[in-house]
Amino acid sequence: MTNETIRKLLSPSADTDNNVWEIFHENSKVGRYSYPVLPESFIVARMKEMYESLPYDEYPNIDLPRKLTPLRLSLDESILNRVTSRKMEPCELSIEDITTILHYSYGITRDNQESKYSRAFRTVPSGGALYPLEIYFHARYVKELDNGLYHYNPVKNSIQHLINKDLTTDISKTLTSIQSNLAFDTSLMIFITAIFERETFKYGPRGYRFVFLEAGHVAQNINLTTTAMELGSVNICGYFDREVDELIGLDGIKHSTIYMVGIGRRLEE
Repeated sequence: MTNETIRKLLSPSADTDNNVWEIFHENSKVGRYSYPVLPESFIVARMKEMYESLPYDEYPNIDLPRKLTPLRLSLDESILNRVTSRKMEPCELSIEDITTILHYSYGITRDNQESKYSRAFRTVPSGGALYPLEIYFHARYVKELDNGLYHYNPVKNSIQHLINKDLTTDISKTLTSIQSNLAFDTSLMIFITAIFERETFKYGPRGYRFVFLEAGHVAQNINLTTTAMELGSVNICGYFDREVDELIGLDGIKHSTIYMVGIGRRLEE
């Protein structure tokens, strides 16, 4: 396959040199006189109309413990030892382990109830402190949890059990062929999803950029936390978007999966 053939395959149209990413990047740039500045009263009112975290009140709710698993490595050790774990195997986790990973990845650090801010602050920076992401995970080998799909609500420090079924095979089918084994090789599969309007109502196309930056912060927190717990993790973008969204129950347009992270016991490579 020649370079020219590859270039044409990657281009949305064989008749143009314009790529979608170039068009988006150009149209999401901030101009000195074109950047929208919304009144603070409008922003606060709009934020109050949106859930800080999806409630899923109709599903079984499980309160997470306040106790966290002690981290075995320091921050500098975790940074230097972080690797993409291509070879893993499932291992037994506790609900404290799950809580630790969730809390350090996207948990609440300050509730801001006595301040002017409309949102509690979390462990990652967020454009306008709008926090457009939602965290779902599929659990296996967790002592205190049934197998299945869960949603994390950091505001309530709880999880909601959405699907009471082992979805390992279903998840493997949503991954590209060279990564489908990761569904079976991990104990925990995390889905980072985005409700885009939480960010774009204020920042427009620029807000779409912010969403993905924030997802990267969350994924890195997961990587460093699991490293400090002496677990392995692998970041995954090789998945079929529509199939993952359908599996979780998202519309795929206003709310869609943008990142996955698999967690298990790291094997020597």
